[in-house]
Amino acid sequence: MKTAVIFYSLDGNCALVAKTIKTQLNADMIRLQTKDEKKRKGIVKFFWAFGMVFKKRPKLKQYTFDPSAYDLIVIGTPVWASNYASPMKTFFADTPITGKKVALFACHASEKGNTLENMKTLLKENTIIGEIDFLNAAKNWEEVKPKLESWIKGLE
Repeated sequence: MKTAVIFYSLDGNCALVAKTIKTQLNADMIRLQTKDEKKRKGIVKFFWAFGMVFKKRPKLKQYTFDPSAYDLIVIGTPVWASNYASPMKTFFADTPITGKKVALFACHASEKGNTLENMKTLLKENTIIGEIDFLNAAKNWEEVKPKLESWIKGLE
């Protein structure tokens, strides 16, 4: 089964999860990045991410992804303001995905909100075969990794 992992990651939590999925499923991996994405720390990072929540669709750096080339598409996002990150809005608007097997993951620092439900609504013309979320994935990696590996096995 040809698999792609599409994700956005600001702090590295989703990147850590995506890399594990890529390795276990021998998947292609596409990391989405905004055109205005540079290293920000502390309060500056917080205000930048908060401002991104209100942008309808931030511009993304060039990427190549053809959904028709894949049997399974795994999509991951951090949770921002109880929803998927705004760069994912751009991805969903620019990349129609229909008739595919799709799995979803979200990484968050407190609550997942409606993130997964909102993504499932956008992807309603697909078969959602799995969804999972992780609280502080990098900090809790020893707990997250076995949960993630078990979930991945269920996707195969």
